[in-house]
Amino acid sequence: MAITVTDPRPIDRAEEILTPKALAFIEELHKRFAGTRNELLEARGVKRQKVADTSRLDFLPETQEIRDGDWKVAEAPAALQDRRVEMTGPATPAKMAINALNSGAKVWLADLEDASTPTWPNVIDAILNLRDAAQGTLAFTSPEGKEYRLRTDAPLAVVVARPRGWHMEERHLLIDGEPAVGALVDFGLHFFHIAKQLLLNGQGPYYYLPKMESHLEARLWNDVFVFAQDFLGIPQGSVRATVLIETIPAAFEMDEILYELRDHASGLNAGRWDYLFSIIKYFRDAGEEFVLPDRATVAMTAPFMRAYTELLVKTCHKRGAFAMGGMAAVIPNRKQPDVTAAAFDKVRADKTREANDGFDGSWVAHPDLVSTCREVFDSVLGDRPNQLDKQRPEVSVTAEQLIDVASAGGHVTEAGLRLNLYVAVAYTGVWISGSGAVAIHNLMEDAATAEISRSQVWQQIRNKSVLADTGNTVTRELVSRILGEETERLRIEFGDENFKAYYEPASKLIEDICLSDDYTDFLTTPAYELVG
Repeated sequence: MAITVTDPRPIDRAEEILTPKALAFIEELHKRFAGTRNELLEARGVKRQKVADTSRLDFLPETQEIRDGDWKVAEAPAALQDRRVEMTGPATPAKMAINALNSGAKVWLADLEDASTPTWPNVIDAILNLRDAAQGTLAFTSPEGKEYRLRTDAPLAVVVARPRGWHMEERHLLIDGEPAVGALVDFGLHFFHIAKQLLLNGQGPYYYLPKMESHLEARLWNDVFVFAQDFLGIPQGSVRATVLIETIPAAFEMDEILYELRDHASGLNAGRWDYLFSIIKYFRDAGEEFVLPDRATVAMTAPFMRAYTELLVKTCHKRGAFAMGGMAAVIPNRKQPDVTAAAFDKVRADKTREANDGFDGSWVAHPDLVSTCREVFDSVLGDRPNQLDKQRPEVSVTAEQLIDVASAGGHVTEAGLRLNLYVAVAYTGVWISGSGAVAIHNLMEDAATAEISRSQVWQQIRNKSVLADTGNTVTRELVSRILGEETERLRIEFGDENFKAYYEPASKLIEDICLSDDYTDFLTTPAYELVG
């Protein structure tokens, strides 16, 4: 097995990250684990086909003993006992990393996944920034001379890094001529360069694990952790992982996922937007009853979403793991104070629901929201660092409740279709340009919302959905017309140069995957081919 770097110096100081020893570690990870990863990705398709044939998902009978068993995950280290506010965002550029660390949040989800376009410069810069942050040297001076430094007057947010999902590849590192596994590259570079420093800092190598669909995928991550700790001579159990329950099959295996990671598990997160995307993906051809209403109208109070979050809290606390709430994606706009105030009220209500349900903390996408989220959780937690003592024995969730998509109510509208197409193209255009976190209409959008948007369009075409506000049936011709109108709107908004470079190819990609007879599993897979 041989490893090749196609571009050894994408940015200054890249040689500090792409060292021979670090690359040898990446190579060893692939030698041991890439084959299993490939088998597990194939297994996803097999399971999805069974769902397509039956329109059913259920809890696994072969793991009943695990669900019934009396076991707990390892106790959380001191640095992760209090997670009441978690700031999310990319680890590049340095300015954004510093703002996140200085935000006052307890935790920063340093994102190498959905909020980051995996250009090769971005991948390396993120690792450099996280290493510099761990060493206390991260700093940035803007072209205008403004300096950004790590604060010393209050604690910095504890870093929990999120590598790419198992499905993504890294084409700038080749293993025997084939693209490397993105997740192993992200984890491997981070762990190799930063784990020991984090332990010296009284913290540790902490991770968020995205996009998993089964406990066997969690088992693979656990095997990676065990090997990596031994390889670098780091005590077993130093790694802590929080798993995003953001796919519908994973919602049926929460206990099993925690069990597989029990020596390294920290908690589960309710990744609401990817969860909705996964439901559409899994039941895309299961009929009209599985067609979600307009994305903006799907509330967390919908019965099938309540079943998901209630089960997550109950499962986590039964096992001594933290239950982390979903994203508040509002971006404050000082030019629209009334709109911002109304949005903050919605965030407060959302976080209040989560805190009262027993969640131990929640996510925000902007530093200005940290205080709002903290105030809500402070009012419920008081002096307690978390709510692990809040068990939910009254909660009983059935398989039928988890997939009762019709319980969302609402309608599919042409306004919603138009917004979906606008967001899908606008986000993909910016993603192609190299930025994975995008403010659109005062909301922080990442890959998950673009995935929902284009998936809803595909599903509505297949089901010939009737639009409640116009009476039109969703057809390829209607979608093509509206897409053209929304694409022209983006050309006017962003100008010909940016349009030609980014939004025009993004529109073509969205058209291809929305109008295709075959469903594309991940938007970011073909979009990655358009990234320079």
